[in-house]
Amino acid sequence: MALVAALIVAGLYLAHRALAIASSPLQSLPFQSGWQPEEHALSRYHVRWYLATLLFLAFDVEMLFMYPWSVVVARLGTTAIVEMFVFLGGVFVAVLWAWREGALRWV
Repeated sequence: MALVAALIVAGLYLAHRALAIASSPLQSLPFQSGWQPEEHALSRYHVRWYLATLLFLAFDVEMLFMYPWSVVVARLGTTAIVEMFVFLGGVFVAVLWAWREGALRWV
């Protein structure tokens, strides 16, 4: 069974090598500008920007929960207020953790 699987993989690889159309290097560069890239596309941004993006998304999702809550808080009463403070407490703990980990340091 393993031999058959290996033969199938090898056959597919050889078929790809034989049938693939090679693009010229000039056309595969970004925007076909002809300039050589100075660095890899994935290494442009420091990892701290990804942490800042995740924090922004967390607060954005928080606002998605707060808008409908603000509409129904008068009808639900004290229960809704307690639930929102529990939710905000969880978000506050997440911000403290991010602060402790250095996600908010820019230097």
